[in-house]
Amino acid sequence: VFFFLSRNSKESFTQNVQHFLNAQPTDCEREVWNQVNAVLQESESILSGLQAYKGAGQEIRDAIQNPNDMLLQERAWNSVCPLVIRLKKFYAFSLKLEEALQSLLESLTCPPYTPTQHLEREQALAKQFAEILHFTLRFDELKMRIPAIQNDFSYYRRTISRNRLNNMNLDIENEVNNEMANRMSLFYAEATPMLKTLSTATTNFVTENKTLPLENTTDCLSTMASVCKVMLETPEYTSRFNSEDTLLFCMRVMVGVIILYDHVHPNGAFNKSSKIDMKGCIKVLKDQPADNVEGLLNALKFTTKHLNDESTPKNIRTMLQ
Repeated sequence: VFFFLSRNSKESFTQNVQHFLNAQPTDCEREVWNQVNAVLQESESILSGLQAYKGAGQEIRDAIQNPNDMLLQERAWNSVCPLVIRLKKFYAFSLKLEEALQSLLESLTCPPYTPTQHLEREQALAKQFAEILHFTLRFDELKMRIPAIQNDFSYYRRTISRNRLNNMNLDIENEVNNEMANRMSLFYAEATPMLKTLSTATTNFVTENKTLPLENTTDCLSTMASVCKVMLETPEYTSRFNSEDTLLFCMRVMVGVIILYDHVHPNGAFNKSSKIDMKGCIKVLKDQPADNVEGLLNALKFTTKHLNDESTPKNIRTMLQ
């Protein structure tokens, strides 16, 4: 993907997209690729688990409305405990994802190559970077539609702290102790918890690698955003995507890298000096069916850091209202 846009031959487009989508690691990429691949292997089961999350709303309501009925208290508790274990699994996965992202950033920004050279040389790692962002946006879009998650977890915490049910399956505290519950609480309180995790990880990466020029990271992100935008706004390209999934993949990756850029660049992504054409990126999203992009536009509104800065041009703010 990172080299075909400069080529004139439209015929080679499909071939090059396929090359990127099926990129295999070279010997110098393999170690990091294997580490990240082990994490990505889990991503589909995490999404399936989240998609199947139904919550224990009815059981919790019954228990609250009938505080003296111990059978209903027990039923609610036994419904919530397995859900909390599942929520812990999602949270633990976010920590693995954070580690994987930092390994990829390290590989895609290190001297002596420029970000563009890295993206050309290490296509398999660039693809994994894109896959992490794609997963992240999918996870957060789903999570936003499941208010039961926070309700279930709040009930769990209230019940544990009241400790009225001390004879009922409290060995769950071995799985989710108070410190873990606090961390999970902060994670699920975020509208887009996975994006927040990656934004923090990227910011930490930049802070911890003081000798690495900031541009190495921001140029890597802005290059990926530009490539996605060009692919999405050019009919010759989009007409050759072999499924709507490829279109959604591009949109999610574009939004993901914009959000990361906005968190690590001191002036953010919306500023006139930004290397990302935000007006063009937002327009590309708005040209898509509303159902496909509502979650992505919300992510730009609520997960970015600089949108409401005075330096953000008014027309950009208006586009996202």
